[in-house]
Amino acid sequence: MYKIRIGSRESRLAVIQSQLVMDYITENCSGYVPELVTMKTTGDMILDRSLDKVGGKGLFVKELDRCLIEGKTDISVHSLKDMPMVVPEEIPIIGYSKREDPRDALVLPDGTDTWDMTKPVGCSGKRRIVQLKKLYPDIEIKLIRGNVQTRLSKLDRGEYGAIILAVAGLNRLGLSGRISRIFSTEEIIPAAGQGILAVQGKKDEDYSFLDGFFDSDDSICARAERAFVQRLDGGCSSPIAAYGTIDNGRLVLHGLYCQEDSFDFVTGVDTGSTDKPEELGIALADRLKAGVR
Repeated sequence: MYKIRIGSRESRLAVIQSQLVMDYITENCSGYVPELVTMKTTGDMILDRSLDKVGGKGLFVKELDRCLIEGKTDISVHSLKDMPMVVPEEIPIIGYSKREDPRDALVLPDGTDTWDMTKPVGCSGKRRIVQLKKLYPDIEIKLIRGNVQTRLSKLDRGEYGAIILAVAGLNRLGLSGRISRIFSTEEIIPAAGQGILAVQGKKDEDYSFLDGFFDSDDSICARAERAFVQRLDGGCSSPIAAYGTIDNGRLVLHGLYCQEDSFDFVTGVDTGSTDKPEELGIALADRLKAGVR
């Protein structure tokens, strides 16, 4: 039997996501035994500042990267939206999962049906903030950090009138009942890779036993979305959004571009071949950066 050590953040959501890979290995990969290796990352420990002030979402992966490089783990499982756009060459992304619901949700305090708009809305990033402000110009928005359970606790204590969370995370945690409203992808364009899991491995290693876990269509979308963000010089904390779908064999990519010091943004959509997703992402990025919708 060959042991596969899987690196994961220690949050409940990260463990559940890693468990999806472990279950796949257990059920489909004869001769392989998964073992979970959890750790707290720097991003999990710094909760009083926005990520763009302390180094971006790369803070969520650097400890996992180090363990992978040093041979303490064999693969890492990440929420793709938390991964930097540039990944070390020696530990590439080896595949992308099928996408969960990519949308964002409004969550109200437990037991409440009415949104108290006199209290601030908890948001964790400018991508959500600029789009939410367009929908509700008069609301106050306040930074919220921490894992899903931490944010829900702050909400239920009355610190916020509502918070915005990813539907995918709530679904995976069995907390879909907390959702008050789901925003369409036209109202709030998702973060690049939202709802997709990325599996990271070591260069030149054979990971073909995981091929069945990966999804070809969502891999194409993920590549286009990440190319779009990278072209705009944006890391995971940038006010940039990208969401791809495949329609009748064609790749459709929606994007949002907002400069760092502004709340004004442009959105646009392009369609192209599924054979060249990165080219489509780059083309849409160039068009939006030029201010063309």
